[in-house]
Amino acid sequence: MRLCAFILHLTRATARRENAQTLRDTCGVPAEIWPAVDGKAMPAGELEARVDAGLFAPAYPFPLRMGEIGCFLSHRQIWAEMQNRDIDAALIIEDDAGLEPAMFDKALSLAQANITDLGYIQFQTRPPRSSARLIDTNAPCRLLLPTVGGLRTTAQLVSRDAAAQLLEVSRVFDRPVDTFVQSHWQTGLRPAMIHPSGISEIADLLDGSTIQSARKSLAEKLGREFRRGLYRRAVARAARHSPAPEPTND
Repeated sequence: MRLCAFILHLTRATARRENAQTLRDTCGVPAEIWPAVDGKAMPAGELEARVDAGLFAPAYPFPLRMGEIGCFLSHRQIWAEMQNRDIDAALIIEDDAGLEPAMFDKALSLAQANITDLGYIQFQTRPPRSSARLIDTNAPCRLLLPTVGGLRTTAQLVSRDAAAQLLEVSRVFDRPVDTFVQSHWQTGLRPAMIHPSGISEIADLLDGSTIQSARKSLAEKLGREFRRGLYRRAVARAARHSPAPEPTND
């Protein structure tokens, strides 16, 4: 299998540069650092052309932040780049990932063995929050297909065909990239996950999140949590009735 890795790194996030270089050198496949799109530097006209609201159900209940837009466009750039290169799959890792080599090697081998059938496999930092079907194992790593796909795009293996499919259905978007990938009733692609995966999220040990918002009042926080709860319940309903095909364990 022809495989390469892209380490997504925001150039102005200098506190993460050393970690991005470490990920490039230790992920186990030929890798390069990919300059992430800086949402804060994008012209307003380009933002309007990329982002809309209420594109599919359930409607995402929050406005997109600049960092979320930049993150989504960064992943789209790599999905597009994959179509121009003679590779079968790409390992995409964000620069706030921690990597434990021995465990990750097992997870990566498990992902490579199944990526042709599954298309999109997350190296998750936490176990599934919904029911999940066991697809394969490479002890202690377990490859699972959850009913409700996991959030976070800390690290994932994406096939070239899956990248083309995601690229096509995200010409305009209305939610963060992890929430979009989770929406398999819209994308037609069910994201699988590996846990434990040897991947952790270490943003707090570096410089915190590069996708931040202003401080909110208690009322704003409570209102946001209420809307988030409603959205999650709607996502669970949509996932249970999703027409996206499920892979078999053949």
